[in-house]
Amino acid sequence: MIQRIQSVFLFLLVLSMVAILFLPLWSKTDTTTGQVVELTAFSLDSHFYTEEGEATNEGKAQSQGAIAIGLLAIAAAVIALYEIFQFKNRFTQMKLGLFNALILVALLGVTFYHAHYVGDELIQSDDSGTFEAGFYLIILALLLNALANRFIKRDEDLVRSMDRLR
Repeated sequence: MIQRIQSVFLFLLVLSMVAILFLPLWSKTDTTTGQVVELTAFSLDSHFYTEEGEATNEGKAQSQGAIAIGLLAIAAAVIALYEIFQFKNRFTQMKLGLFNALILVALLGVTFYHAHYVGDELIQSDDSGTFEAGFYLIILALLLNALANRFIKRDEDLVRSMDRLR
């Protein structure tokens, strides 16, 4: 049924994936030039700022697409939402949970790749950058997916044990 605890975990997973679309994932600042590189779900942008924090037009501001991050986050949210409504077939829910775990790991890997390899090429600084709230939401989503899968398996084991008693 929809009111089970795994449905709550899956719904929180959907909310975290939607939040990733709007939050920054990683940023890096070069204090000497005022250049800031920020990774979001759909782009990797480079901006120049003055010491007062205002955007300037000097220098070249670069932007690269990172649409794979956004697409993987949307896919994970859609699969989790579909998984909620498959409560009558727990085996299908477990398969979807495993598939969603693979997508979340791929999302984590693509985000890490864009942050440390593509983002480092845009800015020359000794700092390795900082992971923002969106990156940690991916890790939270992995945890929520694992908890949902655990409770789905527990429900399936309970139903099988009741079948043996009949």
